[in-house]
Amino acid sequence: MSATIRPEDVSPDSAAPSPENSLEQIRRLARVADTIIGSMRTLAGEREQANGGRRYKLTDVAAMIGKSVDAIRRAEAAGQLPEPEFRPSGQRLGYSLADVNRMRDHFGRRPWRSASDEPVLLAVQNFKGGVGKSTIAAHTAQHLAEQGYRVLIVDADSQASTTTLFGFNPDRDIEVEDTLLPYLIGDRADGLHYAARGTHWDGLDLIPANLGLYSAEYILSQQVKGNVAMLSRMKTGLREIAEGYDVVVIDPPPALGMISLSVLQAANAILIPTPPSSIDFASTAAYLSMLEEVVESLVETLGLDVSYAFVSLLATKVVESKGAHEAMREVMGRGFGRDILPTALLDSAEFDTASVEMRTVYEHSGARTQTHKRCRNNLDAVMRDLEILIRRTWPSHRQSLRAEGIA
Repeated sequence: MSATIRPEDVSPDSAAPSPENSLEQIRRLARVADTIIGSMRTLAGEREQANGGRRYKLTDVAAMIGKSVDAIRRAEAAGQLPEPEFRPSGQRLGYSLADVNRMRDHFGRRPWRSASDEPVLLAVQNFKGGVGKSTIAAHTAQHLAEQGYRVLIVDADSQASTTTLFGFNPDRDIEVEDTLLPYLIGDRADGLHYAARGTHWDGLDLIPANLGLYSAEYILSQQVKGNVAMLSRMKTGLREIAEGYDVVVIDPPPALGMISLSVLQAANAILIPTPPSSIDFASTAAYLSMLEEVVESLVETLGLDVSYAFVSLLATKVVESKGAHEAMREVMGRGFGRDILPTALLDSAEFDTASVEMRTVYEHSGARTQTHKRCRNNLDAVMRDLEILIRRTWPSHRQSLRAEGIA
């Protein structure tokens, strides 16, 4: 399988006719873009079919579920677990995430919240674009699914970047009826279960988006004028569907509108990605001021219930070789203290390399270079920090957190 899109994958008849007017040019560009997206989608489809996705070595699986290699082999030999698959050469093919989760179920090693714990509805939000919001949302959902949690990721952004990262072409594969839109504007009253679909990650579901979701901004703005309770529909729908999950990760639009206001009310935790440049940090400072005003208005003026188990910042796109980044990161760490994740997400070309294939770093099929390993190790460290924050919201996890020395 080709790892990237080749120039020959784009139809050669896409050359510009001459002469052409503006409308013809726009039509031509749209056709070319659609062809390229189609090629990307083909690669993504091949990824899902090839070996059932990512495979894990037996030693990795043992570490993931906290059991010895011998214990896993004994369970397989006793018929308590499915027999492993082998390549024609006789080598083990490796275990899929579904296989790993079956082992977790067998050995009682699922990290799920208890029924008395509230599911976490985590909004990854910043009103400035380009801060890595969708990238962080997708990787957070995949990390948690890999750890064995039940996860739903909700694409509430009409740009549909998260939907694309999960291998869907929003314009071709997703109908507007498959998105949040029908429920948000009151066309459906049967909850949001209709919109949740499985992904190629075991235990990870997606509510997708496409450009049509943007119409919710206009429709809701009219509906809310006569009925402020319409702002609570997303909260009602997400809190209801969240009962079947441990964590719901929400990717909202990078702007303050009706959907973002709905997300702010629906979420019970917020993660704010913040690049460490002075301009980006100034934008985050403005966002925090706006967030204060918006939440105050939602609570005190509109009488809506808004509260968060945690609001945390995450320094993103940090370049270690840039002294200015390190200085700003130090200032942020000292100023925000426990309210910023202790590990910063470092800038890496691996994110861009993976996204070209409609993949994430967790799925990238390229060679495991030192650059990729550094990126993965850093990403895993960030996600472990976030996972701890999530687990701290669950009373049932307090004892195990104390046992791990991280309570």
